Amino acid sequence: MTLTDATPGRDAAATPDSAARRATSRTVLMCRPDHFTVSYRINPWMHPQEPTDTGRAVRQWESLYETYLALGIAVEVIDPVESLPDMVYAANGGFVLDGVAYGALFAHEERAAEGPAYMRWFEQAGYTVHQPHHVNEGEGDFLLAGQSILAGYGFRSDRASHRELADIFGREVVGLELVDPRFYHLDTALAVLDPEPAEGAVPTIAYLPAAFSEQSRLELERRYPDAIRVAESDAVVLGLNCFSDGASVVIAERARGFARQLTERGYTPVGVELDELLRGGGGVKCCTLELRR
Repeated sequence: MTLTDATPGRDAAATPDSAARRATSRTVLMCRPDHFTVSYRINPWMHPQEPTDTGRAVRQWESLYETYLALGIAVEVIDPVESLPDMVYAANGGFVLDGVAYGALFAHEERAAEGPAYMRWFEQAGYTVHQPHHVNEGEGDFLLAGQSILAGYGFRSDRASHRELADIFGREVVGLELVDPRFYHLDTALAVLDPEPAEGAVPTIAYLPAAFSEQSRLELERRYPDAIRVAESDAVVLGLNCFSDGASVVIAERARGFARQLTERGYTPVGVELDELLRGGGGVKCCTLELRR
């Protein structure tokens, strides 16, 4: 296991040919937003004084769900809890790899009960569950990139959780510091586009450079010289909060510049509208927790 703290060093390996994009089998966990509303403010996107439309949120979520099924992505669903309006953002519920689930320990009291709810689901689904000892918000801040785990910190996840993550999974964990409060989770500022890169290949990622500290930007440039650098205009509609099967990338419909960049790299962008759920600070990836047996 290795912890890496964004320091420049070795050269990156070759990037896979964009003409050879291939879809891989994915399984995800989602939660219907039956109780979605914005009743408190724990990120810059949330404005409790503005009304939300729960029915519209459900319809948009169902469109995302149907999009996944149409792409051949298997979807599991956890039952929502009435007192937890943000439970729809399933990505924050934990990090799952090799049949092991590392639970979430939320930074804000308003979401604290989501951690145990998701851990109960993991246990009932047959995963080996590790109770967290340090604050972390699951796949919101932990993204698998090839054999390494990219780990965000600065707003929601404690850096001490990186050591816990490395100890549990025996993988290199690369710490990346987030500095813009609008992009408070790693999955709002960075996307891994190749969930299963070819052996020896560097996964393609996309990210917003300004969301990261200078040291972390240097690390991303070193590791991923061919990454897609996304404009702020696409990032602020949570365009980077997307989900890829290696060929198709489900993204915010309004992230049109990013969609063009994906097409140029050989991916097929699939746009969905989740603007109602954006009121809570989440998008496609926030609603999507990958399950890896």
